[in-house]
Amino acid sequence: MKALWQEQYGGAETVTVRDAPTPTAGNGEVLVRVRAASIDLGTRHLMAGLPLAVRLGTGLRAPRKHVPGRAFAGVVEAVGEHVTRFSAGDAVFGTASGSLAELTVAREDKLAPKPASLDFAAAAAMPVSAVTALQGLRDIGKIEAGQSVLVIGASGGVGTYAVQLARALGAARVDAVCSGAKADLVRSLGADDVIDYTRSEPGVDGRRWDLVLDIAGNRPVATLRRLLTPRGTLVFVGGEGGGRWFGGMHRQLGAAALSPLVHHRLAMYVARENGRDLATLGELADAGRVRSVIDGPYPFDEVARAIARLEAGAARGKVVVTFGDS
Repeated sequence: MKALWQEQYGGAETVTVRDAPTPTAGNGEVLVRVRAASIDLGTRHLMAGLPLAVRLGTGLRAPRKHVPGRAFAGVVEAVGEHVTRFSAGDAVFGTASGSLAELTVAREDKLAPKPASLDFAAAAAMPVSAVTALQGLRDIGKIEAGQSVLVIGASGGVGTYAVQLARALGAARVDAVCSGAKADLVRSLGADDVIDYTRSEPGVDGRRWDLVLDIAGNRPVATLRRLLTPRGTLVFVGGEGGGRWFGGMHRQLGAAALSPLVHHRLAMYVARENGRDLATLGELADAGRVRSVIDGPYPFDEVARAIARLEAGAARGKVVVTFGDS
């Protein structure tokens, strides 16, 4: 099968498309023929081996797993023993280790039926970023109907879903922060106001929000707390910058230590990918309440170019690559 292959840590320059061994489904696993796969910031960090702390789980000097990727959509090719929810021919979406290949193996509990209203490219955009946004707002942020929400980093993979999901979960007002070039896109997703961070900072006009979702940002915790109402909640979805060892994680760790001492709730988390939340997102998509914003899609032979676009910060929404007509 064709697969994206990486022998050493780095960016788009370290990957090639080559033949790789065909995987087989084991106990509780599903073999899927991939029709489309998306690339998220987490995958980019794993490919780069940065921050260095990630190498404790992926290989100190070089990646132990040579096929990167997590989120995908495709058609079930075969199922392993004790799989009961899927059979050959089913269209599915979900996460797996090594999704940037023609065939991938996923655990049954990390899959859901592909939403009927979405093509494979739109479905492949959801499994990591939309689940992250959903859990950040609903499970960690404890969003309540009638609240005001600010999404910082609203034009990327997680952000485009977070704006829509905040509205779907009952927020009375959803504001967003992104570059001016992407403001129209974010408004089209339901943002009431879009703040162009190249011209102004959120909160300079005195506005405060009940829930702030900070996605892959680098603003200090003290600056973000000033954006909150007296009992507001700040949720860190990610972080960029910082040192080579821990990257932007220093903000989250500091906020977690501070949270018990202040009246604001400061929360960090790692999303847990699962079929149940994917099914919820599928229902929202079929109801017309959530859609995928796709950068591309790019044919799989151009996957290095797609990765380079993500690395450059030029992507609008999710970077998606496809195998054949998807």
